[in-house]
Amino acid sequence: MQNWLRKNPAVRSLRVAAADLNGQPRGKRIPTRFADKAIEEGTRFPFSVLNLDIWGEDIENSPLVMESGDKDGVLRPTERGFMPMPWLETPTALLPIWMYHDDGRPFAGDPRHALNAVLDRYRARGLTPVCAVELEFFLIDDSGRKLQVPPSPRSGKRRQAGDILSMRALDQFDTFFTELYDACEDMDIPADTAISEAGLGQFEINLMHGDDALRAADDAWLFKMLVKGLARKHGFAASFMAKPYPDYAGSGLHMHFSVLDADGRNIFDNGGPEGTEMLRHAVAGCMTAMPGSGLIFAPHANSYARIVPGAHAPTAVCWAYENRTSSIRIPSGNPKARRIEHRVAGGDVNPYLMLAAVLGAAINGIEDEAKPPAPITGNAYTADLPQIPADWTTAIDRFENDAAVARIFARELIQNLVLTKRQELRDMAELSPEEQAEIYLETV
Repeated sequence: MQNWLRKNPAVRSLRVAAADLNGQPRGKRIPTRFADKAIEEGTRFPFSVLNLDIWGEDIENSPLVMESGDKDGVLRPTERGFMPMPWLETPTALLPIWMYHDDGRPFAGDPRHALNAVLDRYRARGLTPVCAVELEFFLIDDSGRKLQVPPSPRSGKRRQAGDILSMRALDQFDTFFTELYDACEDMDIPADTAISEAGLGQFEINLMHGDDALRAADDAWLFKMLVKGLARKHGFAASFMAKPYPDYAGSGLHMHFSVLDADGRNIFDNGGPEGTEMLRHAVAGCMTAMPGSGLIFAPHANSYARIVPGAHAPTAVCWAYENRTSSIRIPSGNPKARRIEHRVAGGDVNPYLMLAAVLGAAINGIEDEAKPPAPITGNAYTADLPQIPADWTTAIDRFENDAAVARIFARELIQNLVLTKRQELRDMAELSPEEQAEIYLETV
């Protein structure tokens, strides 16, 4: 890590940051001359900092605050090491960190540790998930009282409608996207294809698949930070909130995954289009855990404006082959790449918790040799099927008490997240949708 700094002598400032339960980066600014201390000794701040509400406030009655004396944890660098923060004017390096107790135990309330605990279950079986994510986001002009698409830097005109897979829409913001891809190269984020989407000023960028799920979650977390920071540099906002405009489709964060055995073989591939029994076990696990995991996939008040029938977001607990109305889709194509696409999560999720929920549910199903119902055909929105929680209160209650969720997440994390969301639920109820949107615009 010191080598990176020596190779980048222009860096004048450091940030150390970890993801809290809402996916917000929490950390400190450190002078570069104290970099060795941050690397070798770590940095310290309270455990409760990873369990703040969306405003950044303490959680009332949290066991991490007054009850425990608001103790410090120690935060150590992840294996990612230093990387540039290209959206800042001052040359700055970011050091991602995660939280431990003083005796070396991982802090169970840290989302990155939650994902790593799930991956330990795969490692114990000699299995390795291969993951990729697709991230949708909006470019937004929030300078006035009403959110709207930014004017094109090329023409000065505003796009008036969704324009799916439009080259013109991409070209209008070519300078932004060129700088975004350059920044992804600098940060080693594997950004692949970009497209325009169905929403007003909405785009999607895919991140390439890899066999390190922790790194895939890091990439998604860092990518969201980068897109939001770089947009401000260009004079507008970027938002991953689930539904900024009521009349247009919302933003999702779709996850694709397969699983390799110890010999590097895809355990979902049987040489044909239907996939293996292992694939069906994983599908069954994902379906069983889906109602209880709704709070992970839709964590905010605004999230539930997206989960409505016919709006390009799944509402039913089901699976299908090559069917985008289902919550779990098995894409067609080369059998060697046979995989599961989990389509429930909004763009506003914490990537660490989302990957943990999906991969944890899949390993539940594999361990249990669970059997899914028959795959559906046709329109899932019009079928009589079990439903994903459609409101925040139900999602919180289901998450707190669900047996499948209890196998995926530590009890401490479940309790912390439930306390957080009940506090946010209470306080958001006092605000109008417009006031809520102002809070969510860049936080999520």
